[in-house]
Amino acid sequence: MKKSIMILAASLSLATLGACDSGAENAQENQADAVRDSTEAQADAMEDKADTMDTKVDGVDSAAENNMEDKAQVVREQGEAKADAMEDNADKMN
Repeated sequence: MKKSIMILAASLSLATLGACDSGAENAQENQADAVRDSTEAQADAMEDKADTMDTKVDGVDSAAENNMEDKAQVVREQGEAKADAMEDNADKMN
């Protein structure tokens, strides 16, 4: 029984150790998070600006507001794609 527990504990330790990321991989993932956060903040600021473009409270967004919101969405999607690619590259570092 004790031997089985020791083998199980050793196996779990090795599995956990094998799953650890390298310092370079962690740094790359941190950079990806920074890209994601930065572009998200940029897109949020663009959407806030878009909200100020339509002063009417009629439930209909102006063309300028819609255009700015579309641009914000593009920024958000590009940032997400770049961050995802960075994380994919980090995963290949093992």
